[in-house]
Amino acid sequence: MYLIFLSFWIMLNGRFTWEIFLFGLAISAAVYLFICRFMDYSLRKDFLLLKNTGLFLAFLGVLVKEIAKANLNVLRLILSQKYRPEPALIYFKTDLKSGICKVLLANSITLTPGTITVSVEGNEFCVHCLDKDMAEGIEESDFVRLLRKMEAGR
Repeated sequence: MYLIFLSFWIMLNGRFTWEIFLFGLAISAAVYLFICRFMDYSLRKDFLLLKNTGLFLAFLGVLVKEIAKANLNVLRLILSQKYRPEPALIYFKTDLKSGICKVLLANSITLTPGTITVSVEGNEFCVHCLDKDMAEGIEESDFVRLLRKMEAGR
């Protein structure tokens, strides 16, 4: 987090001089100490963030892949002459514990064409699917698998 603050400071200044860099070191340290003291942040959380960065990048890759697959699937359904929509409203439970992982899962489902997260109550998700075939395997998708790994690293 400290390095992010320092990088942000240098970007906002628009140029790099030793005075700006040294002043940025001091300001970034002060902001970082303030956050650690008053906002329940710690160096341990920085290490956890670094540890989960690879998993998060893998999650983003899976998200892009699933969006592309779903786009093609929805396009195929719409352009098909014989398409008869069979929308489905499915409910499933997840074993994800943290709120951020549940939000990531809900938003990932919503970003994927043909599916919308209708509600999340506790561990139960309600998802509307454009076609009932899109609902298959949603509760054990790659999204859930990667989010479980991210939670295990916490």
